[in-house]
Amino acid sequence: MTDQDKKKILGEERRSLILQWLVEATRPLSGSELSKKTNVSRQVIVQDISLLKARNEPIMATAQGYVYLKPISKLPKYERVIACNHTPEQVSEELSLLVDHGVTIKDVKVEHPVYGDITAPIMVSNRYEIGQYLNKIAETNASYLSQLTGGVHLHTIEADTEDKLDAACEALAFAGFLIS
Repeated sequence: MTDQDKKKILGEERRSLILQWLVEATRPLSGSELSKKTNVSRQVIVQDISLLKARNEPIMATAQGYVYLKPISKLPKYERVIACNHTPEQVSEELSLLVDHGVTIKDVKVEHPVYGDITAPIMVSNRYEIGQYLNKIAETNASYLSQLTGGVHLHTIEADTEDKLDAACEALAFAGFLIS
């Protein structure tokens, strides 16, 4: 067996482990966490994730880490796209209003004048995840997508009842965030 073959096997074994950990995880797993567990660089993990995605594994990168998109549960899910407008300082309040009503914020989308629609996953459903998301923005000194459009943006939101979506939208409208 050549050194190339040994590296290939090690890579396949590592990707198999990464996939197993993602499938079994109850929370997002960061690239740094996976690199420590496999004793490879974070860049190798990024490449491994790309290879797994190329094999049609339903892996999504979020601000909190990598998530394996498990099959949809038998419980009904209701989804709605909403339009919002607020300042960067009000992001925490907007997200909190939504999750406090039992809503998951799946993504954020803006319509850029040159690039068209730009969508990024958020996948937050509680205040802890909001904290992680906001910390990641702060740590990386990143801008919110909504800053590209003067605060105007869309969210895809999801809940297990229409009533939760309605209540969350009412709260956003009361706060002055919802564009009707």
